[in-house]
Amino acid sequence: MPTIHKEILIGASPEQVWDAVSDVGAVHTRLVPGYTENTMMDGHERTLMLPGGGSVRELIVSIDPNERRMAYAVKEGRIPLTHHHASLQVLPHDGNSAKLVWITDFLPDLLAAEIQARINRGAEVMKETIETEVRGGNR
Repeated sequence: MPTIHKEILIGASPEQVWDAVSDVGAVHTRLVPGYTENTMMDGHERTLMLPGGGSVRELIVSIDPNERRMAYAVKEGRIPLTHHHASLQVLPHDGNSAKLVWITDFLPDLLAAEIQARINRGAEVMKETIETEVRGGNR
């Protein structure tokens, strides 16, 4: 099973990054605007509405404020995954900045290049969005 491990250095405090990551119903405004147009919550299930009319259904598996870790699993989406589990964990890094560690396990293996590209772009958007929010600017 492929695993993608992505570390994102963010110019914001761990508390500020965790605030955005743990706000699971606001992915479309706090983490990846443009990648998602809206987020709908139904208990532990989250549906991300995508540009062009698609959607991704996810299960929020865990939100652990002590470890600053959120885990989720894709249940249904645009690409044909047979398994998906991911986590985002916020760690302190050099003074008042944070390291966001994004780990994703998935099947089938043949989707590795596509998943890696999506994670790389998602990481860029998350970093930019959180840093812009912290500076008090608009994206």
